[in-house]
Amino acid sequence: MLDAESQILKDILISDGYCTEEQLVGVMEEHDRGEHSFKELLINFGLFTELQLLEILGKNLMLETASLPAEMEIAPDIISKIPPDTARMLGVVPLDFDGTTLTVALRSPLNYQIIDELRFVVGTDVIQVLVPEEQVEKAIEKFYPVDVSASMQEMVEEMNKEHGGVQLLAEEDIDDDPEKHANDAPIIKFVDAVIYQAIKDKASDIHFEPFEKEFKIRCRVDGALYELPPPPKNLAIPVISRVKLMSNMNISERRKPQDGRIQKKVMNRAVDLRVSTLPTQFGESCVLRVLDRSVVNLDLDALGINEKNLAKIRDLIHLPNGIFVVTGPTGSGKTTTLYSALKEINKVEDKILTAEDPVEYDLEGIVQLPVNEAIGMTFARALRAFLRQDPDIIMLGEIRDIESARMAVEASLTGHFVFSTLHTNDAAGSVTRFIDMGVEPYLIASSLVGVIGQRLIRRVCPRCKTAFVPSDEDLWLLGLERSELGNRKFYYGRGCDHCNQTGYKGRKALTEVLEMNPQINELVIQNMPTVVIRDKAREMGMRTMREDGLRAILDGETTMEEVLKYT
Repeated sequence: MLDAESQILKDILISDGYCTEEQLVGVMEEHDRGEHSFKELLINFGLFTELQLLEILGKNLMLETASLPAEMEIAPDIISKIPPDTARMLGVVPLDFDGTTLTVALRSPLNYQIIDELRFVVGTDVIQVLVPEEQVEKAIEKFYPVDVSASMQEMVEEMNKEHGGVQLLAEEDIDDDPEKHANDAPIIKFVDAVIYQAIKDKASDIHFEPFEKEFKIRCRVDGALYELPPPPKNLAIPVISRVKLMSNMNISERRKPQDGRIQKKVMNRAVDLRVSTLPTQFGESCVLRVLDRSVVNLDLDALGINEKNLAKIRDLIHLPNGIFVVTGPTGSGKTTTLYSALKEINKVEDKILTAEDPVEYDLEGIVQLPVNEAIGMTFARALRAFLRQDPDIIMLGEIRDIESARMAVEASLTGHFVFSTLHTNDAAGSVTRFIDMGVEPYLIASSLVGVIGQRLIRRVCPRCKTAFVPSDEDLWLLGLERSELGNRKFYYGRGCDHCNQTGYKGRKALTEVLEMNPQINELVIQNMPTVVIRDKAREMGMRTMREDGLRAILDGETTMEEVLKYT
């Protein structure tokens, strides 16, 4: 189903003879999968370029088209015509003002309501010119940057003004009516600014943490936390209350942990925020898990897995039955790898069911069930119900106990392919984990087909990447000989604005793939320890995560510190 703007664009293209309904069949089918916008697909399918679409719209709507070069400057008095919050929320940048009419560029040029809203905001007539969406986005970032520290300063000043005094609102006053203060305009503006900044920085989590003498806000980017400017301690309650209101939690309950969800449109894209609160000694700690579809690329080729391991994984996921496990600690990208594998094998002729806690991303054509332990809907119970639904492929978010492990084995032995995750240190350790749970070794040998051990490491920033010659101590730590280096150098990131002075930008997966075969199955049946299974797998060609990490260092993709830290 097309949204209103896409429907207008489609009608213009067909009615003006630029294409036929038949030519758009493939575009519409792909659009129904829900992963790309109609406009993106027209460009991806090679039917039109973005410039051609703008020219077609310009001709039909009698509007001019323009370009906004990165170095373009716009007078401050024109920029100030539209408040920053309005510009970011509506996706608009003012370009010119002739005394009576304001000329603007819109991120969504077919949304006529924006023009009406702008006329009301600026109090003059408004006309638009058509500009490529990416250029509008960059102009908004350039002329209306989000500054969390400025936003915090503004919030403090506004709170003081509103409550008629120099002294910031006292904590006991806030306690009396947290909901009232959670709806104060400066608090709303500040929380929105923090969320906007975190999503712009591609953060995976936002932490609001009250301590005895301070209130910290931290964001996790590429697996590492960094701190935002801290607001005054006594604003912890209204800020966290604001987040609780947004996620439909009980705002007056501060003694028990709560869970909620925020669905928000930020930078013209839908973002899902999973919210969790925890009562602590100094107030409620609140963590927002950011699920941004546009950041996560559910494609096996995009995960940074080396080619040899990727080929093994592709062979394993196309098997007709068995158990396929991805293992690693929390936050190592296990779910993303499973989703990418499911997306690759998702065919019309196969019925795929998943049980997850919680469902993180909607996958088109796959039936997804949220696990809810509170009402007794466990992984084992979900799996038992799945077997009556005539599935071909089943994904269990996690094998947690003997019941779910035995059900997974039973499902695989009755002709189903089961995907799941386990928490172990390496691929070979998953066999021992199954045995520890109580699964008989002969059942593991007959059902398990393969295991991926996985870690996420940060990539060195491409803009401040600097080469250096490693010392003998560095090589000793990595177990390398200088002769193995050849003329290759090691790299580190000096730190720049692009990577927030961290030296790292983006992440990649380090993997090891354990393929089960008769020799390894024999060791499993004999209940051999993990180290024996690992050594046998290496003898038969498995490259460990440490070896995969060494390859990434020598290829200049990451630093030795990252590999030593995670493997």
